[in-house]
Amino acid sequence: MNKKTTVLLINLGTPKSPGVKDVRSYLKEFLNDKRVIDIPWLARKILVNLIIIPFRAKASSNIYKELWTPEGSPLMIYGEKVKAMLQEELGDHYQVELGMRYNEPSLPKVLDKIKAEMPERLIVLPLYPQYASSSTGSTIERVMELMKSWEVIPEVNFINQFFEDPDYIKIIANNARKHDIADFDHFVFSFHGLPIRQVNKVHPDRNCKTCDCHKKFNRETDYYCYKATCYENARLIAKELNIPQEKYTVAFQSRLDKDWLEPFADKLMAELPQKGTKKLMVFSPAFVADCLETTIEIGSEFTELFKENGGEKLVLVESLNDNPQWIKTIKKLVLNR
Repeated sequence: MNKKTTVLLINLGTPKSPGVKDVRSYLKEFLNDKRVIDIPWLARKILVNLIIIPFRAKASSNIYKELWTPEGSPLMIYGEKVKAMLQEELGDHYQVELGMRYNEPSLPKVLDKIKAEMPERLIVLPLYPQYASSSTGSTIERVMELMKSWEVIPEVNFINQFFEDPDYIKIIANNARKHDIADFDHFVFSFHGLPIRQVNKVHPDRNCKTCDCHKKFNRETDYYCYKATCYENARLIAKELNIPQEKYTVAFQSRLDKDWLEPFADKLMAELPQKGTKKLMVFSPAFVADCLETTIEIGSEFTELFKENGGEKLVLVESLNDNPQWIKTIKKLVLNR
């Protein structure tokens, strides 16, 4: 039967293997994206292809080897599981597809398949809870770029963020409740970092370093501000768990230089034990599935850093992965469109 609605789930991507060649190929596609490294074309090409990739590919390959499982990349494994589980939830009147912004399954191939089947409507869900130009914006732009030449363009709906969705918040809180909340001295909500200049582009009349979006969330002005939505995301989870404001900190990980969003999560891991925190719970609300940033950066590197500086225990709250409630949440997001 003809599928009336196609749902396209999109995540960032992963190398085909942890080998240097495949990691190099992935980094080349990822870092050459003009929204990821938003500097002039020639400068980006020189920086990425002549400096970053030659010096970073081997080191990144070694890190991916730590992440890899016998079944492959966790991001891909959980992506395929979510796709299959959502298909079962939605039933025969929907077709669920999975694409990656970078690498396989590539968006050109997946969209070619969708074009051939020609659904009446297409719902695109980038799996990034908070909007950022370098993730959500890049993904949506790529989809539109690939579809613009279609003879027939079906009804298209983009779900561009879901950081405040009540069910998404509850799943993260319930994952935290698998541990004794009262046993922890402090809580950190760690989000992926961004260059401050990218955040400032959303509100050019205000400077990220001086605005007060970390104190309060204004939907009229802050709805697409990455920093503001991260802080609001953390507030909503903390409220669900009755964590007082003085017991949690929002931080940003994976920084490349000093002009990125602060506070820096790695520095915080070293500072907290010196201020008396011995038992720490870390949330990673920007990532819906296990990946380098959760399993390796937080689960391994941050844990080691925290303990080296006097901490006793660091617990990383489980990612959404293939949690059945997460599948029901995606279903609700889709049906609401």
